[in-house]
Amino acid sequence: MTIKAFVFDAYGTLYDVQSVAQVTEEEFPGHGELITQVWRLKQLEYTWLRSLMNSYRSFWEITEESLKYTLNSIGLHSDADTRKRIMEKYLHLEPHADCISALDTLRGVPLAILSNGNQEILDALVRNTGLGDKLNAVISIDKAQVFKPHAAAYELVEQTMNLKPEDIMFVSSNAFDACAAKNFGFQVAWIERVTPEALAVEIEAAETAGPSTMFKLLRMQMETFGLEPDHRLKSLNDLARLVR
Repeated sequence: MTIKAFVFDAYGTLYDVQSVAQVTEEEFPGHGELITQVWRLKQLEYTWLRSLMNSYRSFWEITEESLKYTLNSIGLHSDADTRKRIMEKYLHLEPHADCISALDTLRGVPLAILSNGNQEILDALVRNTGLGDKLNAVISIDKAQVFKPHAAAYELVEQTMNLKPEDIMFVSSNAFDACAAKNFGFQVAWIERVTPEALAVEIEAAETAGPSTMFKLLRMQMETFGLEPDHRLKSLNDLARLVR
């Protein structure tokens, strides 16, 4: 199939959501890893709950709600200023090591982001990390007011790029997102950042198994929906060979 455009998930695919651990550990020494993993799990869960309840709130609001939940559940007191400092990291997430090189290699093919993030924080993140001139569009699900994996979120890509789903390669490291995109009709490349073999080694080594291991088990392994991605890749840099 011809690939007429690449559309990327942002959080976890282009940007390393685990990089928030720097600030969570600074604010709550000794608890940074646990906060980081529970926060991200709850953040995703809240997007799904809000969609199912037909009770939309922006990703920024959900991010704060899920951070409050996380800190309260762990038993850590926080004030608005502390939470603001932690959340500001979402405007300065670190791009994955393969992000910029992959986008540069794909230059000449239309490139876009489709993300659960609301437009303001996506635009700030892209601007702050220097990705703006590498992308043709930054699409927020804000316009649909429903989060991925709802079909209405993916329809925004058709409307923005003016292309059929089968002509678009959707790229995500989030398994639920890859499956939903495949179900919608996109060509799909799943970035397998944690292989089952590597995870098995981590699980066997009891001293290294912790909150991050649980996150990898729940969110970084392929779902069993019978919706296989077209490509399983180890790095964003592998996308270039799909064009060639």
